[in-house]
Amino acid sequence: MCGRYTLTVPTDRLAAEFDLDDVRAELSPNFNVAPTQSVAAIVAEDGKRRLETLRWGLVPSWADDPEIGSRMINARSETAPEKPSFRSAFRRRRCLIPADGFYEWKREEGGKQPFYIHMNDGRPFAFAGLWESWHDGEVLSCTILTTQANELVGEVHGRMPVILPAEDRDAWLDPDAEREELVSLLRPYPGDDLETFPVSRFVNSPRNNDERCVEPAA
Repeated sequence: MCGRYTLTVPTDRLAAEFDLDDVRAELSPNFNVAPTQSVAAIVAEDGKRRLETLRWGLVPSWADDPEIGSRMINARSETAPEKPSFRSAFRRRRCLIPADGFYEWKREEGGKQPFYIHMNDGRPFAFAGLWESWHDGEVLSCTILTTQANELVGEVHGRMPVILPAEDRDAWLDPDAEREELVSLLRPYPGDDLETFPVSRFVNSPRNNDERCVEPAA
């Protein structure tokens, strides 16, 4: 599961980190990215990468109602290649969703405790994503692929978003990539350079969006 994340780095840093050729979105720091919001995504076309915004929550092209997207913020990597909601996007419309951290909630006595997971050097990274166009572009939307948690995240939650190492990004965006190669990329991130710590329940409300979301809990 990945239901909230952060993207706080400047747009020019993203452009450098992800070798962007075209930037169609100017981003503001977001400490509490939530489902159904417009989010940054990197798509490839004609060998070039561009940054644009998509609605978080994939709306299949065949859907009658775009509100279905609110239930499709994540796609399980084990089933996405064949599931009707995602298989077309898996074949033809893959994207990178940049982030610099994400939240998971751990069940504890007294309620769920949010934890923040990020790179120990603060650098941005990319989730494996899928995107879709509904009604000839009336709604452009995306979903984040998930997989089994690695050892670090597994102490908090059983699943985690697929984080693509830098060396796998080209393969994920390659329009000619074979299914078997793509599936092989959807594995738990090793986690040696990740760290996590508990944060305040302030982050629980998507209305709260500032540095307090990522401050270590008292």
